[in-house]
Amino acid sequence: MQSIILRGIGGFYYALDEAGEVHQVRAQRKLRRDRKPKVGDRVEISPGEGEEDGWILSILPRKNELVRPPVANIDVVVIVAAAAAPLPDLQMVDRLMINARRSHVDVMLVISKCDLDEGFAADILNQYRGASCSPMRVSSKTGEGIEALKAALRGRVCALAGQSGAGKSTLINALYGLDLETGDLSRKIDRGKNTTRSCQLIPVEGGGMVLDTPGFSLLETDVFDPVEIKDSYPEFIPFEGNCFFQPCYHASEPKCAVRDAVEAGTIDPDRHGRYVEILQDMRQRWKERYN
Repeated sequence: MQSIILRGIGGFYYALDEAGEVHQVRAQRKLRRDRKPKVGDRVEISPGEGEEDGWILSILPRKNELVRPPVANIDVVVIVAAAAAPLPDLQMVDRLMINARRSHVDVMLVISKCDLDEGFAADILNQYRGASCSPMRVSSKTGEGIEALKAALRGRVCALAGQSGAGKSTLINALYGLDLETGDLSRKIDRGKNTTRSCQLIPVEGGGMVLDTPGFSLLETDVFDPVEIKDSYPEFIPFEGNCFFQPCYHASEPKCAVRDAVEAGTIDPDRHGRYVEILQDMRQRWKERYN
């Protein structure tokens, strides 16, 4: 029977069938060798009998997949960044956007805890103007933006991702009336306690599903040709083809239409500055890819 993997832990997977029953299954060895199952996978399973575990027989074709978070068949990645401690790592946000767009997954940026620093929340949203990420500000405490976000996600399979302590589990609780474990922020180091320890896909009202993913403090993109990074920046698109050099990296080249747009304030300079840092890092990794 066909099912969808809700969770995987310690070599066991929990798959939801079309009748709403959850089965504990394991993956056959050939699957573990060729393509490891991921949360969100549509699979063919053979249910176990009695106390016996069932088996995953095959993984149906994926429409997309991400390495981090390690999930498949996602409609939208909701990137959560806090307008308060922990100080948001916006380069991580940019890298998450790059990873998602290269995997053909829609992106949404949500600024949580906006009630704690409204000015900072507005500044972050301003940096992503033109980035085609449907930016929203929300507060699980005051309820601001919760209903609008819930409406935007209705009927979709979404993954919430971001750094530890950004409030992903708290936000899911506020959206869907769930009771996921949440943690207080460490006062000593201003980093969130990672209360989500594994990916878990949760069916919610409205026919969609939400994935709570573990937070992280470091994220690298896969190694690929550095010239392709700019393709994940929608705000660059109106200026493509207008640069003196072709292809143009939009970093330090003269007569660059994108850099002119940054100077004119059309593209946010901080967002472009982080792009240049990511580009430089990718150039170095691309150069060393065979070492």
